[in-house]
Amino acid sequence: MNRYLKRKIDSFLDAWKSAADRKPLIVKGPRQVGKTEAIRHFARECYESVVEINFVEEPKYKAIVENGYGADEIVAAISLIDPYKRFAPGKTLIFFDELQAFPDIATSLKFFKIDGRFDVICSSSLLGIGYKTIESNSVGYKTDYEMQSMDFEEYLWARGYGEDIAQKMLAPLLEARPYSALEHESYSALFFDYCVTGGMPAVVRSYVEKGTFEGTLQIQRQLSLDYEEDVRKYAEGLDQARILNVLRSVPVQLAKENKKFQIGKVARGARFRDYRGCVEWLELAGVLRACRCLSYPELPLKGNYDYDKFKLYYGDTGLFVASLDEEAADDLRANKNLGVYKGALYESIVAEALAKQGYGLYYYKRENSTLEEDFFVRTRRLLVPVEVKATNGRSKSLRTLVDSDAYPDIAFGIKLIGGNVGYENKVLSMPYFSAYLLKRLLAKLEAGASGAPKEFATLLA
Repeated sequence: MNRYLKRKIDSFLDAWKSAADRKPLIVKGPRQVGKTEAIRHFARECYESVVEINFVEEPKYKAIVENGYGADEIVAAISLIDPYKRFAPGKTLIFFDELQAFPDIATSLKFFKIDGRFDVICSSSLLGIGYKTIESNSVGYKTDYEMQSMDFEEYLWARGYGEDIAQKMLAPLLEARPYSALEHESYSALFFDYCVTGGMPAVVRSYVEKGTFEGTLQIQRQLSLDYEEDVRKYAEGLDQARILNVLRSVPVQLAKENKKFQIGKVARGARFRDYRGCVEWLELAGVLRACRCLSYPELPLKGNYDYDKFKLYYGDTGLFVASLDEEAADDLRANKNLGVYKGALYESIVAEALAKQGYGLYYYKRENSTLEEDFFVRTRRLLVPVEVKATNGRSKSLRTLVDSDAYPDIAFGIKLIGGNVGYENKVLSMPYFSAYLLKRLLAKLEAGASGAPKEFATLLA
């Protein structure tokens, strides 16, 4: 059996089981991010009996609601199909896997909650389902958890680092002091490896076990093919070819200086209105993430954007790497040369890091101007521009946003670079590898963390 790779959902599941009034749980997320593996690991550790039903592999179980949705009716129906499954009250987890293949079972969650004898977890990929259907069938009687591929912290755990690694990496940021040469070199090397592998557990496990990139590209490309096959399988009422055209166009458009996604470059004669649903489908599935263009860099963020202007990033950067042409992919692994994709790769990995911290993705491009900023996040009262520099050059747009009186919600900025930590003129420079810590950093600084530069702490106060 493969070694289990620790995930952040582990602590969530433990807390869920400890809650006296726990509701049935739905773990949703993109394909292949480790949902089933994590739930099985938790089940083995915490339950005497586990009843697992996979509605894709065992479609016969779709008949278990024929006599009703109550706990007694469903337990009786499952036992009729497989009398070896054991239901011990208070000691049993019922695990409904691949919920998207049978969303009707969500209706039973209300009755399992009212009955109270058995814990229930469902797992669902977001491909091909209208989650609103599941929501309406179980509203008020479930808890949701959205799982994504491994972030850099989980990757570090897989590489053998302890749970305190994030705190160790956060300390220099809080004090705006450089990492030591050894720390910076080590974390940068680990982060480059993470950029190449991405966070899909199958790819990370292969790399950790072998200690080389051997076979990782093949796994990534197979995952990409699996995603495309899912488009063909689940995309209903939409032109499947259009969805695939959008997906395949992302790396090419990200490699351009102007990374705004242009429907006209997806296919000859393509029109935005014909492709709007395709982008939304890929967003819902977790395959892609859209970064919306702000109408103006000010708070609030929600609703303050042009819906028709966006950039698209992969949900997992490893899939972006897998989409590169053969020569670029080989050069990346063998020589650490990113070529024309350098800016695209680091921008993509930062977009992924922000999204996995719960941030929405927003950028800004002022019409008829060179003013453009890659991302924005917010604190309780401030808007924070985040710039991703492929080279350690000047940041003209960031300086303008921070210094100009035209942007009163902006008091300071963040610059992500290949270099070390630094603070100057209201801009905190951070290495790429620390992007996953941004939300924790801002929260601690807002709370008055000791050691922070006085000016920086004052701006956040």
